[in-house]
Amino acid sequence: MTNVLNNLNPSLVFKYFEEISQIPRGSGNEKQISDYLYKVAKDLNLEVIQDEHLNILIRKPATKGYENCPGVILQGHMDMVCEKNKDVDHDFEKDPIELRIIDDMIYANGTTLGADNGIAVAMGLAVLASNDLSHPALEVLITSDEEAGMSGAIGLDGNILKGKYIINLDSEEEGYLLVSCAGGNRSYVTLPLTYKSIDEDKEVLLLEVKGLLGGHSGMDIVKQRANSNVTMGRVLNLLDVEFDLVEVNGGSKNNAIPRECEAKVVVNKNQVDDFKASLLKIEEILKHEFRTTDADLRLEISQTSAEKALSDDCKAKAILLLNLIPNGIQTQSMEIENLVESSTNLGVVRTFDDKMSFESAVRSSVATLRENINNKTKLLADAIGANFESTNGYPAWEYAKDSKLEHICVDVYEKLTGKKPIITAIHAGLECGLLLDKMDGAEAISMGPDMFEVHTPNEHVSISSIKNVWDYLVKVLEAMNQY
Repeated sequence: MTNVLNNLNPSLVFKYFEEISQIPRGSGNEKQISDYLYKVAKDLNLEVIQDEHLNILIRKPATKGYENCPGVILQGHMDMVCEKNKDVDHDFEKDPIELRIIDDMIYANGTTLGADNGIAVAMGLAVLASNDLSHPALEVLITSDEEAGMSGAIGLDGNILKGKYIINLDSEEEGYLLVSCAGGNRSYVTLPLTYKSIDEDKEVLLLEVKGLLGGHSGMDIVKQRANSNVTMGRVLNLLDVEFDLVEVNGGSKNNAIPRECEAKVVVNKNQVDDFKASLLKIEEILKHEFRTTDADLRLEISQTSAEKALSDDCKAKAILLLNLIPNGIQTQSMEIENLVESSTNLGVVRTFDDKMSFESAVRSSVATLRENINNKTKLLADAIGANFESTNGYPAWEYAKDSKLEHICVDVYEKLTGKKPIITAIHAGLECGLLLDKMDGAEAISMGPDMFEVHTPNEHVSISSIKNVWDYLVKVLEAMNQY
């Protein structure tokens, strides 16, 4: 156990965050963190439920004077997005996250930090472990697999929840109270592959798109950053030298804007210099277009090897899909200023021996617009003989105007800070919609500290903001018997 965060306040929050940072907890690898949470609850002599999906629900009775208040559910998720820089030696299946502090920020060492949503887990545990807080009956609900499809929340038995107010702690901007979010799904296009041999007079080259910033496919889609998979498709389409295509591989998570992509190509040995010259021209175009959002964008080329190349038909279809699968912002809300209404992110492209797969995260606050994106992708797949599948759908969280929970949270924020919080919606998936569908008459709100570059190896979180949000959360719980 490290002690990087040992001297920070609130001490319990940082203690628990450092402890969970030692436990591998990528989506789908949550048994160890779930068992840890179960043990913490047992050590605190609190009632705890661990279900078949590894969700954890911990109950703590109301303190004196709060017995008649509506129960509060503090909610977050235990899994994290696992992204790392290519030159970092880190195994997310077994290695702890290496924490480091720079000024007011906590970073990891070349990997995602997991503050999304480890800070929520840490705050929930800190509330449970504190003996000097005033609060109604509490349930701390920590779900599994949120980042990869929300299967934990989908599978949760809503009958085990007793509270009325859900305070979701999965937001990333202090001073903002979220009251609505997008729904979403994962879409998959699969292209069957056929091959041809590579002639002896050909050279195999590795083409790489590198230097992109990436980001959260919901929160950061509005920043118009380059998507490495889409960029690779454009490069392959613009090349003016004949080439064959062997494979394309880019991205690792559908909910992260991909930062790197690589393709193996085959060119005549006497045209390698022409190929490189063509690539330089394309790089100049891309660097100019993305000079603001991705200033370090670059195309790199090196020698490699391959035994076979895609048939001409498969090559054409693969390049077509990389260029024409919907990607990025699709519509903007006309009701909420600066809110993305629908979007999609071509997050992962993989080449297998018999197929090439294209995996996207689709989001929309309007269900029919999400269906429209899926329909467009399916039409494209059908037209070229590829397969389409949509999975892991989850509902949008619709705004319930002037809810009592919103009134409490706004009132407490104004008294604590002298300012009004910003009430807004988010173009990202939160579990509130799923949970509210399972609970009659419940209300929800979402809050959290300032986080930056989530879902990237540059993810960091503000230490002072964590303290501010903790102080605010404590005041909200304390105020529950006044309304």
